[in-house]
Amino acid sequence: MSILKVEGLTYIYGEGTPFRIAAITDVNFEINSPGLTAIIGHTGSGKSTLIQHLNGLIKTEPGHVFVDDVDIWANEKEIRDVRFKVGLVFQYPEYQLFEETVEKDIAFGPRNIGLDEDEIQQRVVWAAKKVGLSDELLKKSPFELSGGEKRRAAIAGVLAMKPRVLILDEPTAGLDPKGRDMLLDCIVEYQRSENAVVLLVSHSMEDVARVADNVLVMNGGRLAMFGKTQEVFSRGKELEKMGLAVPSIMKIVSGLREKGVDLPDGILNVTDAKDALLHLLKGGEPNA
Repeated sequence: MSILKVEGLTYIYGEGTPFRIAAITDVNFEINSPGLTAIIGHTGSGKSTLIQHLNGLIKTEPGHVFVDDVDIWANEKEIRDVRFKVGLVFQYPEYQLFEETVEKDIAFGPRNIGLDEDEIQQRVVWAAKKVGLSDELLKKSPFELSGGEKRRAAIAGVLAMKPRVLILDEPTAGLDPKGRDMLLDCIVEYQRSENAVVLLVSHSMEDVARVADNVLVMNGGRLAMFGKTQEVFSRGKELEKMGLAVPSIMKIVSGLREKGVDLPDGILNVTDAKDALLHLLKGGEPNA
């Protein structure tokens, strides 16, 4: 059984006008197991249009989106329920905060699902803890929080619904390095603890290399690549032709290999590279 499946997805903006443009064309992919998939592509490649189809914000005409093997548009009256199962966090979600307190804002989704008050409160505390918000902050107005805290509060509101599929559009945009790393750690921890499917749209190849199990590449509105992170980034020349780049550390590792340093495959981040180099310096076997 597939958790998320997309078949023949096409979307045209401005159909029947001189401004007609295909945002995405015949996109097909399937995710059969929990994990974190990064969606990458240059601006205008179709990433945002694609993810808005996955929880029914844009209707699939033509094409199909299946969650747990059920077409999300099989019953239009139930599309609201799909949005509880497929949570979508837009870029700069802190602009959507609106309640009097952080606690009430996080509770908004669970309350709309129809949970009882005890369960709602448990979800609020659980979600706040997931994103690293203290109990004291829950009683504050969301507008009293720092930028990074607002971002985490907004994401907590989606996590509190415990979506089967969690989609995040550039969740670290505008954050400082510490805030970015903290938020990425929260997302990874949620994926693992809830055994969920997470789709992460990102322009940062370093972030993708650090957290993604798989990478889906969009180019010109079409799916260009989809596979394990290492496999996708090994096709560096193809990515460069699309206006993308592999993580900087992979370029450094490639240069070291050209100089005769026998480094193993699968190095995607600085930590991996450091460990591999230290292993060689200590006399370890190459590619061990």
